[in-house]
Amino acid sequence: MTAPDPVTLSVLDNRFRAIVEEMGEAMLRTAYSQILNSSRDFSIALCDSGARLLAQADHIPIHVGAMPFAVQAVVDAFGDSISDGDIYLLNDPYHGGSHLPDLTIIVPVFAEGRLMFYSVVRAHHTDIGGGTHGAYNPAATEIFQEGLRLPPILLGQNRTARPDLVRMIVTNTRLPREVRGDLMAMIGAAHLGEKRLLSVLDKHGAGETEAAVAAILALSEAHARRIIATWTDGTWKGEAFLDDDGFGNNDIAIRATVTKAGDAITVDLSDSAPQVPSFLNSSWPNTASAVRMAIAFLLDPEVAKNDGCFRPIEIVAKEGTIVLPREGAPVTMCTSHCSNEIVEAVVKALANACPERAMGGWGRRFRVAIKGSDARRPGRSFVWHLFHARPGGGGSSGGDGWSTAGEWHSAGGLKFGSVEMAEARFPLFFGKHEFRPGSAGDGTYRGGLGGELVMRLETDGPSVANTAGDGVRYGAAGMLGGHDGAPHHYTLDRADGTSRDLKTKEVGIPLAPGDVLHVRAGGGGGWGPPEKRDPAARARDAEEGLL
Repeated sequence: MTAPDPVTLSVLDNRFRAIVEEMGEAMLRTAYSQILNSSRDFSIALCDSGARLLAQADHIPIHVGAMPFAVQAVVDAFGDSISDGDIYLLNDPYHGGSHLPDLTIIVPVFAEGRLMFYSVVRAHHTDIGGGTHGAYNPAATEIFQEGLRLPPILLGQNRTARPDLVRMIVTNTRLPREVRGDLMAMIGAAHLGEKRLLSVLDKHGAGETEAAVAAILALSEAHARRIIATWTDGTWKGEAFLDDDGFGNNDIAIRATVTKAGDAITVDLSDSAPQVPSFLNSSWPNTASAVRMAIAFLLDPEVAKNDGCFRPIEIVAKEGTIVLPREGAPVTMCTSHCSNEIVEAVVKALANACPERAMGGWGRRFRVAIKGSDARRPGRSFVWHLFHARPGGGGSSGGDGWSTAGEWHSAGGLKFGSVEMAEARFPLFFGKHEFRPGSAGDGTYRGGLGGELVMRLETDGPSVANTAGDGVRYGAAGMLGGHDGAPHHYTLDRADGTSRDLKTKEVGIPLAPGDVLHVRAGGGGGWGPPEKRDPAARARDAEEGLL
């Protein structure tokens, strides 16, 4: 069937985008955990029957490029047995997932007796079992120490999840109430997507809708290729470094050789460091998503970020490296690190081809997860994940970076939420939460500032913390003469008067009531030579106390 007319195509394209946005709102309003209903660590996508990404909501970029791998894993596992009303679930990084905390719900959508779409919801759960609370285990040397591993499974039929499977999953976590509630929210959002897609199919029919999908993807591909064709041809190298792996290996390199020829790009990551013992290794879906994300950041905002947009990109990697580890390696940190470093290396290389589009580096992730008890809720433990005091975004040719916008892998999609709400839900007191002066990388356009946080524990007895992240030695990269942003600096100030710096990869840090976490988050990288910065902008920064 021929594609619909341009007006109908535009209507359908915007309809698909509206569906994923509505699914996201449903997820936000029904999820149980603060990591989802406050920090919004989830993403939504629609894929066609060929597992091609059709539409995504503006949530977490590192999720979205990886979600088609999850759909394809379901197709590979179940094939022709996929039926109307099925509910599929997975999280295995070696079978379609990115890392274990990200559960993915996939609901097939049928019309006129044939499979047409997949409604997909991915969400980061506050705990997934494993060797330590909060899903991030810096001590892990194999994936089995990171949590419950789920290859594609048939979670339910007739649009109803099997209670025994749900019970099995939540029993393997430390927070069964939150995990169950979040899982049900995911299923509900996926079924909302199915309902809205069925409405589209009822109006336009399976044939016209299928033709429209093919045309939408082709238009997005053509749009991306037109932009890439204007960039300078050539081959360039970019590299970025991780601080360490927590096992004594320092300065771990991500190296990208990027070739731009005509309207196509090849990104070769083969020269990256060998895989490491710890959770910094990147699953293949995550690596591919990071490369796609880097290119997407350099395209026009109006380009639809779907399968067509990514067709001009070829990705090459070598098995046994940190960006393509052998099955069984731990990978939980990969959605933050080394995804940030993959993006940084690719953007550094392509800054030679499109300098006006390249931006300074965004800050790095330094997560703290605290497990304890709250006197206000006897008999219930909590796990709190640090999402406050975000790092700064990078400067660009368009202006200064956004302060406390977060990391490159989320690009503002993760929120730190209300301080007052966090205090109401957890035994925490926030004494300070503001911009960190001097944290931004200098440049013609400076980076955004990182945040500064002073938070006191008001727990009911002893508690324990883990850290997971990077960026204490390496700050966000400056670009095209811009300066790097300041690295992170986290300290633990004890109630007994002692103090120490926190490392980015620690397990089992004992905490007592009255202990204070002092976070000084890194800023974004600057863009362009600092000597070209407008003096009025410097004066304004000084007046506002940002220097």
